Amino acid sequence: MHRLHKYWLKEFSKLFLIIQMMIMVLFVFIDYLSRMDRFLKSDISLLEALWYVLLKVPFMFVQLTPASLLLAVIVVFGVMNRNNELIALKSSGISVYFLVKPALWAGFFLAGLIFLLGETLIPISMAKANYIRYNQMQTGPRLSVSRNDIWIRSENKLIHINYFDPVNLTVAGITVTTMGDGFKIIERTDAQKGSYEDGNWVFEGVIEQVYEAENNDFEVKLLPSKRVNLKITPKDLGGVAKKSDEMSYFELRTYVQKIEREGYDPTSYRVDMNGKIAFPFICIIMALAGAATGMRSFVKHNMPVAIAIGVVICFFYWVMYGLCLSMGYATILPPVIAAWVSNLVFLCMGSIYLINSE
Repeated sequence: MHRLHKYWLKEFSKLFLIIQMMIMVLFVFIDYLSRMDRFLKSDISLLEALWYVLLKVPFMFVQLTPASLLLAVIVVFGVMNRNNELIALKSSGISVYFLVKPALWAGFFLAGLIFLLGETLIPISMAKANYIRYNQMQTGPRLSVSRNDIWIRSENKLIHINYFDPVNLTVAGITVTTMGDGFKIIERTDAQKGSYEDGNWVFEGVIEQVYEAENNDFEVKLLPSKRVNLKITPKDLGGVAKKSDEMSYFELRTYVQKIEREGYDPTSYRVDMNGKIAFPFICIIMALAGAATGMRSFVKHNMPVAIAIGVVICFFYWVMYGLCLSMGYATILPPVIAAWVSNLVFLCMGSIYLINSE
């Protein structure tokens, strides 16, 4: 490795770790204090509450790494710019693209680290954090969940849901069993799918079985739709349904295949699956954008403006990335396009921005 590249990576590593540590410490304090009222109302201790916040640190590390990378790259090149090191290097015949190499190496390394954490540590930590949030901090109906199915006991009803779509807030493969005295079944409702409207569930493709004591038999009815009042909301289901951040890419791919085999629409999970591959690549794009910004002539005398530009770049990326994912969830864009289009747009813009820095 060239000595200049070693020098750049050394300076970058120090700045990146400082920025990332500052952000992580702020996140822990703000998240812990902002949820203090909820912690005090629940049964968990303040120490367990701190553990809940710390469990989310790996996920937040991944989410904030691109921004920290961008700011660190801007500052390193900005300091070199201010010290006239860039001018000396360019006058020696060294091109911009040679100087950008270590930034790209850092981007590739952090992209790989993000993907690795997403496959190993984050699914475990987020599963534990979500368990604390929706079980130990939950005061609503008692819910239980297995890997494939959701079972809910609410008052005298036992509810089974085969599939819950957390984006469209719909359910499919529903069975509601109403129990009477001595745990005797007095009514059973099966439905193909359902949605939540105006405080009630609207089931479609309904088979209703009601026990008649006089005949000692069940009366069966086929209904196109039925409005059912259950003390269960989509928010309750969101607490028990397995989330994308609790699954690795390969687990999510297997889950998508399972949903498709059972005849359900896996669009939201398919978008998240592609996002797990697309998101780490933003580190490479941020490295390009940071290098192009730090090399600008105005940075020599106005570093805060360069940092502000970096914040704006991050903001616009997150807006576009979130918008594209939302369009993918709504089936306006195919899942692959929804996950990758923001990366492609910012890659083109970052490349043009860098070329104009030469």
